[in-house]
Amino acid sequence: MSIITLTSDIGLQDYLVGAMKGQLSQDCPGAQLVDVTHQISPFNLPQATYICKGAFAHFAAGTFHIVLINLFDRKADHVLLAQHNGQYIACADNGLITMIAEGLPGVVVKLPLEKDQPKDTFGILKRFAQAFNDLKSGKKLTDLGEKANEYVIKNNLQPMTGQDYIDGQIIHIDNFENVVVNITRKQFEEQRQHRNFSIFFRRDEVITSLSESYSDVPEGHKLAMFNAAGYLEIAINKGNAAGLFGLQGFRRDQLTSQQNTGYQKLSFYQTVRVIFN
Repeated sequence: MSIITLTSDIGLQDYLVGAMKGQLSQDCPGAQLVDVTHQISPFNLPQATYICKGAFAHFAAGTFHIVLINLFDRKADHVLLAQHNGQYIACADNGLITMIAEGLPGVVVKLPLEKDQPKDTFGILKRFAQAFNDLKSGKKLTDLGEKANEYVIKNNLQPMTGQDYIDGQIIHIDNFENVVVNITRKQFEEQRQHRNFSIFFRRDEVITSLSESYSDVPEGHKLAMFNAAGYLEIAINKGNAAGLFGLQGFRRDQLTSQQNTGYQKLSFYQTVRVIFN
């Protein structure tokens, strides 16, 4: 096990990312440090889940993933380390681990934070580095801390379905402003049942076919496709779908509202509806 990945919502505007990698290079000599991204929208767990799931699937067994998202959601005396699909995921006890694993991971332990050590980003990073080194030395995951029987559980943001429709939510807008919706190819096909479909967004915008790549349509034309991660994507060939159509990503306050009160009709600018006929 020699790879450590880093994912965060810290951004690249200041020294923190460089400092974190410098600290890890000292605490974990010989480990290969790989940035997944540091540009997750602040506190955005659905987006972080999408990014982490898409990236982690391509790493080898034994990879150690450090996910620094919404670290200080609550005052805590521990962080979590989980084993999932043969890899290790280290994160705060904020529900993200169950969202990435789409359920309960195989084994989760609580890594205690020292009472006399700062509980800031670098204190937590050093705790994860210690766990990495313990595993590398041959210790078992369950030797590192108390097995977590109770920890924060959150469910992934799921599309709403009816007999003839799926309502999805925008969970990510990429660097090209392509729009990613929380509808997977599997969910789409199970609901479709070989029927025709229309994808509606931004009031009068509609797409009635799926493309395999952006070049399937003329430059400047809109399209829908399933991306490499298997999620529905709305795009414009060499254009800006999010900006042109006024589409926005899912926000933290909407996630909180949905978890507290159940499904509520959200702004049309975040909703993508697929009608089957």
